[in-house]
Amino acid sequence: MTDYKKRILIDLDGVLNEYGKEKFDENSIPQIKKGAKEFLEKLSNDYELYLFTTRNLLLSAKWLLSNSIDEYFKDVTNVKIPAFLHIDDRAICFNGDYKNTINEVLEFKVYWNNFP
Repeated sequence: MTDYKKRILIDLDGVLNEYGKEKFDENSIPQIKKGAKEFLEKLSNDYELYLFTTRNLLLSAKWLLSNSIDEYFKDVTNVKIPAFLHIDDRAICFNGDYKNTINEVLEFKVYWNNFP
């Protein structure tokens, strides 16, 4: 019997790579972010990880391989499959209050856009 692990979808751009520092290029994925490998290693002990991206899936899978982090992921997907949670740099957690959520949308800034 295998141990059940909750599923987490992890975004690529801005979470695992140095996104936002260079002009977007659909054919090239920026370098891995410092600490990402250790982050994935730790999470993968208790969770089933999926790379969730809108990028080309083959290019994304090759990026995982070239950065030696493919072993931490069960799969690469662009489909929002059922998951315990999502880790993304462009997300708002809905707390049941629409008015508050509208304010969060209006004030939203990605973390990497807050720095000079």
